[in-house]
Amino acid sequence: MELSNLEARIIGCLLEKEITTPEQYPLSINSITLACNQKSSREPVMALSETEVQTIIDDLAKKRLISEQSGFGSRVVKYKHRFCNTEFSDLQLSSDQLAVIIVMLLRGPQTPGELKTRCNRLHAFETPQQVESTLQALASREEPLIVQLPREAGRRDNRYAQLFSDKQYLEQGTTSIDASVASTPSSAADKQALAARVEQLETQVSELTQRLQELEQLLN
Repeated sequence: MELSNLEARIIGCLLEKEITTPEQYPLSINSITLACNQKSSREPVMALSETEVQTIIDDLAKKRLISEQSGFGSRVVKYKHRFCNTEFSDLQLSSDQLAVIIVMLLRGPQTPGELKTRCNRLHAFETPQQVESTLQALASREEPLIVQLPREAGRRDNRYAQLFSDKQYLEQGTTSIDASVASTPSSAADKQALAARVEQLETQVSELTQRLQELEQLLN
């Protein structure tokens, strides 16, 4: 499956709204246009017209990635995706995988920390390690869906890109994600928890050492 940047934006919007506002889904052209042009949670910010959106939707319909659905008695044509997790799509994703793909379609390459924060309304990741596990699952598929990009100067973490519309990153990136990254604490809370655990273990070792010395003195 290969999408243009504008097609990715529309598919991402339909996927997002299906989860966050199911009562308004499927979406009309007007709703899709507003979703595409949101000032928040979109990178880059766009200013598409309804005519432009209609043209892109027509192209997606030809690819069988979008279908029309008009409600009973409604004159407004509405659209829903056939991108994944439907009877018409071979692509099946778990809720955590879908959340990551949606945010990447809408905001481009991101670090695990950014994904953890930005996926919150779609899927609640409790730890950065859960994000890493999801990324590994997406990268290790028979046909990888994401790629790990080289670490940029000044950045602590690698960014990841989806491969539906960001195939230009495929040559410079890798789908062999370093598993050790998942075990590395990447937030202040994780580091604080690790420090507390280390302190607790040091205390236990100190107490055991003292008891051993006392036992040795008794035996002597």
